[in-house]
Amino acid sequence: MATINPVQFMQQVRAEVAKVAWPSRREVMLTTVMVFIMAALTATFFSLVDYVIRLGLTMIVTGF
Repeated sequence: MATINPVQFMQQVRAEVAKVAWPSRREVMLTTVMVFIMAALTATFFSLVDYVIRLGLTMIVTGF
């Protein structure tokens, strides 16, 4: 592997970071809210599925 000068490395890192398209504060807040909403919906869905499975197994075990 080729060795690289630490100064050159830092220059390349700065050049690459300058190319990054950073999101605005509004975009970050919007995606954060969307993640929380999706997490809540997913938790609700799996809670309902768990309840239905538990209810079904209870009915099977107790013989209806």
